Amino acid sequence: MRKVYNFNENWTFTKNKPQSLLELPDGDRVNLPHTWNADDGQDGGNDYYRGECWYFKRLDIEREDKGELWLEFCGANSSARVYINGREAGHHHGGYSTFRVNMTPFLGDDNIIAVSVDNSPSDTVYPQMADFTFYGGIYRDVKVISVPTSHFDLGYIGAPGIAVTPKILGKNADAEINVYLGEEKDKHLMFEILDVEGTCVASETLAASIKKCTLKIANVHLWNGIFDPYLYTARVTLFDNTETYDMVETRFGCRTFEVSPTRGFILNGAEYPLRGVSRHQDRLGVGNALTREHHREDMELIREVGANTIRLAHYQHDSFFYDLCDEYGMVVWAEIPYISNHLPEGRDNTVSQMKELIVQCYNHPSICFWGLSNEITMGGHDKEELLENHRILNDLCHTLDPTRYTTIAVLTMCSIHDAYLKIPDLIAYNHYFGWYGGNTSMNGEWFDTFHKEYPLRPIAISEYGAEALNWHTSKPTQGDYTEEYQAYYHEELIKQLFSRKYIWATFVWNMFDFGADARAEGGENGQNHKGLVTFDRKYKKDSFYAYKAHLSSEPFVHIAGKRYVDRVEDVTEVTVYSNLSTVELFANGKSLGKKSCADRFFKFEVPNVGETTLEAVAGDCRDTSLIRKVDTFNEEYRLKEKGALLNWFDITEPEGCLSLNDKVEVILASHDGARVMAEFFSKIEDAMPSGGKSADMMKMLGSFTLLRLTSMVAMMDVSFTKDELLTLNRRLNRIRKPQA
Repeated sequence: MRKVYNFNENWTFTKNKPQSLLELPDGDRVNLPHTWNADDGQDGGNDYYRGECWYFKRLDIEREDKGELWLEFCGANSSARVYINGREAGHHHGGYSTFRVNMTPFLGDDNIIAVSVDNSPSDTVYPQMADFTFYGGIYRDVKVISVPTSHFDLGYIGAPGIAVTPKILGKNADAEINVYLGEEKDKHLMFEILDVEGTCVASETLAASIKKCTLKIANVHLWNGIFDPYLYTARVTLFDNTETYDMVETRFGCRTFEVSPTRGFILNGAEYPLRGVSRHQDRLGVGNALTREHHREDMELIREVGANTIRLAHYQHDSFFYDLCDEYGMVVWAEIPYISNHLPEGRDNTVSQMKELIVQCYNHPSICFWGLSNEITMGGHDKEELLENHRILNDLCHTLDPTRYTTIAVLTMCSIHDAYLKIPDLIAYNHYFGWYGGNTSMNGEWFDTFHKEYPLRPIAISEYGAEALNWHTSKPTQGDYTEEYQAYYHEELIKQLFSRKYIWATFVWNMFDFGADARAEGGENGQNHKGLVTFDRKYKKDSFYAYKAHLSSEPFVHIAGKRYVDRVEDVTEVTVYSNLSTVELFANGKSLGKKSCADRFFKFEVPNVGETTLEAVAGDCRDTSLIRKVDTFNEEYRLKEKGALLNWFDITEPEGCLSLNDKVEVILASHDGARVMAEFFSKIEDAMPSGGKSADMMKMLGSFTLLRLTSMVAMMDVSFTKDELLTLNRRLNRIRKPQA
């Protein structure tokens, strides 16, 4: 029978190419999961180590008589080559999927395993251009699988050996079970379905040559999202009259789903609005080398906020997390890292990564959508090979899995008439109106415009968000990186998106802050801070509770602005979030009144004198916070860019004249200012994404200050010196501001 051994402990790691693959080199002793970019991949500078590193370990597991030993890697980024006793036993290109190597032909008396892992830039392996760190390492579990000579196929692209396709038939269901198995004569397969308590509810025994069976489940118990995520287990055993050789099993769920262009997502015949988040797999000081405890904590936080769907971006996630999605009833969008820039030599890699994603994840009932690409037109969209690549992937998905939808996440500047939008079953847009440009009110109107023009095409929002760090203000302004602006932004987006029934899903970008070593903004470089929760998972930002108020059924009350204590105004606005109908706020024990509001965002005007202890009461729930009157603004609350050439307060602003601190739209409104901007755009146009000169793009850029825009283009390898910025500011200082 099959035996599986955890093989994570006591590896030797080195960045140096070893002189020999037949002995353990000098190096660091590490346990897996492991990444070499846990620190330099999230500290800014876009200078984290990308190259080849080596892992070594002695094999101390003996194979069964006449059996085989396989080595299973659940994730090694980005390319890996595996050597057994100095001979290459296998290789793999793609950092997010499972692959296996048959060690048996290479084994001797004393066996040394050497693994080369390489996250160097490549023209053929995705991803290469994206707003996240490509951590290198063997960052997921490694296992040794011992099997007898007769066994289910371990060599088919990391597949689990079994695929289950349920079909609902009234109150019953048919479950078609297929197994991956070589030619086995004189052996049999016993197919079983077990309920959640382990009781067999259907079974049949067939000749092993048949390899598939359809079992009927009477009075089927449906997998019904977060309300009732019921799971069955399918088990198949290979045996003959004298011996049991191998067994595989998988959990699965029985459900129906569809997407309506007017009613949104429909689960088991009932409307089921998808309201959720996107997730990256890394965290502070850990990188992508997460433990199961980390994954569980992530899922608990996602459930606490009340989400019922997750976009698992931008790559295949750990199989354990898909298991958690099944168990918690999440509806999942799963995708490959075909992102940002189409690689002319990368088609084969998109195909192989998509095959692995679908075949390895096929049995998860949580997955309802296969994502073909993300913002792929950033590097240009008028390429026939890009269109052909999408057609190939779309057809591949439908061939391997005709039961699920295909979709794409579209760059905001991409025209709604673009040819590649017509390829997948569903589409979704990444929109940041109100953060990267435009204003918050543009979000709802954009979707109404799309829906009016294409009333029969389902549309969703695959990303939206705003960054927030520990900066604070009573007058939140777009681009200030304060917790207060992020909360305001999400309040507005909740109102606009949740009220439009035809939007089939909404995904906040992002549930957690994440590593993006190329980023240099917000005052903490190397991270994207759009998370509802901080990178270390220690602090839930106020926007977390705005969503909890709308999505969670667990009664709660939360006073926003707990980190914003010192305030200068005599009367300050305090926001309270709750999913209960009425909230009462007390200041130093005195009631400021009760409020009811439909949007669940309760606003109170609070006298600000001395120190004030606030207490919010909603039903049986209570929350407290503190504010304090100060005469001058606490500069600890004001954004200061880390390592910035210029901060906002370094810039001269003559009264009535333009400066780098003015918005682009204000500068463009002046004839002389427009000339300055034309020169500026000529310098950055080659680095701007496709559609950068479009009216929509210019409308978005209009709400940036010019200083902020210069810091953002630095992430696209367009740099300005301090002298260049000061010279640009002096030119603007000589131009009068246009009359409002």
